[in-house]
Amino acid sequence: MKLMNTAGIIACAVALIFVPQNQQANAQCLADVNLDHQVNAIDLAAVLSAWATNGSSNGTDFNNDGFVNGSDLAFIVSSWGQCPAVVPEWAALLEAVPDPAVVTDANLRAAIVVSGFAWRIRDNSSGIEMLLIPGGTFNMGCSASNSYDCDGDESPTHQVTLSKAFYLGKTEVTQAQWQAKMGGNPSYFKDYFDSPSRPVEKVSWNDIAGFNTATGLRLPTEAEWEYACRGTTTTAFHSMLGYPNGTNDDSLFGNIAWDYNNSENQTHPVAGKAANAFGLYDMSGNVWEWCNDWYQIYAAGNATDPAGPATGTHCVKRGGGWISYSFGGRSSNRSDDRPDEDSYDDGFRVARTP
Repeated sequence: MKLMNTAGIIACAVALIFVPQNQQANAQCLADVNLDHQVNAIDLAAVLSAWATNGSSNGTDFNNDGFVNGSDLAFIVSSWGQCPAVVPEWAALLEAVPDPAVVTDANLRAAIVVSGFAWRIRDNSSGIEMLLIPGGTFNMGCSASNSYDCDGDESPTHQVTLSKAFYLGKTEVTQAQWQAKMGGNPSYFKDYFDSPSRPVEKVSWNDIAGFNTATGLRLPTEAEWEYACRGTTTTAFHSMLGYPNGTNDDSLFGNIAWDYNNSENQTHPVAGKAANAFGLYDMSGNVWEWCNDWYQIYAAGNATDPAGPATGTHCVKRGGGWISYSFGGRSSNRSDDRPDEDSYDDGFRVARTP
């Protein structure tokens, strides 16, 4: 079969003529036959395997002229490479693909890219920087440290699948970000020179609902929070320099968290400690982070996109705070409080579905 001829070469030069502009920008790429967000040899092979047919077997008649021919081959060639990442309409692009210096795990980077969404964005309404967390499956629950066993409510350990990617705040919401939307600052630690960059605290779960209504953001579910905290780790504490697989060593906790032993009895500006595998800061320590879920004991068995019970009396908090010991900052540790309670070690970070 003679595939390349003069007509095909000419078609290569004009291939984009028949592709509408909005389709060229589509995250899945019209030429991305296997939907892995890359146009490469796999997609080329799909065109060749359907050559001279109507392409119904694999969708390779890109211009819908009834034949897989030189025009479709030219379109593959002209589209070669990475598909453009989708930027949600509510956000501004900061970086399309993950920085290997930040997301050092190649598998995590690949999962982010394959999701089709931009890695690093800024929410237009709040100015909050957010990072993409791709969907995946992990074991949720008990991860004891060398010094602390798990609490009873961290069991049973169970497999959880998050079927969709989501965005999560790179840091806890700061006092400046809260004040810009809400007009006031409830924080106890608000009279320091660096207070604007410290996490907002003394906010209840109910208070946060007002902030999220004003911005279109939301709290992460408890499962989203733990998955994002862990990254690829199954240990008590998430990864840090020298410990890419995490650690159970409580003596290293100060590398990732402001806690009772190093906080000098106060909060600190966000992003002052080591980030985790996704590039998220302060997932442990500084302030406890409210989650969206009403608190309940874990059910046995696998779960997909768990969101907690429909009602309850207490809401979940995660991550520990500046007054906690390392047990509170373990990836699996759970706490809870009434939705109207606020404290000077309670804050939050925001999430949003693309």
